[in-house]
Amino acid sequence: MVVTKKVAYEVSRLKRLEENKKRMEELQLNKLAQDLRIQKPSPMKKVKAKVLKQPIDPSSVRRSSRVADMPPRSYKEVPVEPMGKPRSFGYRRRDLSNRVYASDEDREYAIQRAEDLQSGLDQDIPSFVKPMLQSHVTGGFWLGLPLHFCKKHLPNRDVIVNLIDEEGVESPTKYLALKTGLSGGWRGFSINHELVDGDAVVFQLTEPTTFKVYIIRVNESGDGSDE
Repeated sequence: MVVTKKVAYEVSRLKRLEENKKRMEELQLNKLAQDLRIQKPSPMKKVKAKVLKQPIDPSSVRRSSRVADMPPRSYKEVPVEPMGKPRSFGYRRRDLSNRVYASDEDREYAIQRAEDLQSGLDQDIPSFVKPMLQSHVTGGFWLGLPLHFCKKHLPNRDVIVNLIDEEGVESPTKYLALKTGLSGGWRGFSINHELVDGDAVVFQLTEPTTFKVYIIRVNESGDGSDE
């Protein structure tokens, strides 16, 4: 009896399997399951090839119609002509190869005579003695002034300082406050007054930006005549 039931169950089971198989074939489930098992690789992203930048030709750059026909701008520094009399007025370039240097004895004697002259001036008016060196009267023509005098008596900004010689002739010069010295215009004054190494010059500040200038020649004796 038990054996008969098992046989009947097995027959029924095989029948159901067969029916299910046919049904799956009809619905093409086998193919769908196979497609799911085989996963297609995801497509790779296409990478755009890098395009190398070509150097820009300056001539191809668009320019404004207002400046297209103008010559290219130059940024080189333009030398500034020293202030004072123009060179065409007869400045003589000194032959630096023939420089004459004053002896220590003559230099000290000129300074002594300049200090004697200074002591005879009004002591209420600021003044100082400046011995001349080659750098003051040839080549660069730069005259540095005493720092303590500039800080106490001269403006703290660049100004025009007038030099008046013993004949009353006025010469404008450019005073540079930061460097405490005379620049433009000093060259003309030095050449016009034939200053040389060893001369001693007395500067008397008669006005806030005006010096009365007295020149003591290194090659002159104490009485003013040439040695």
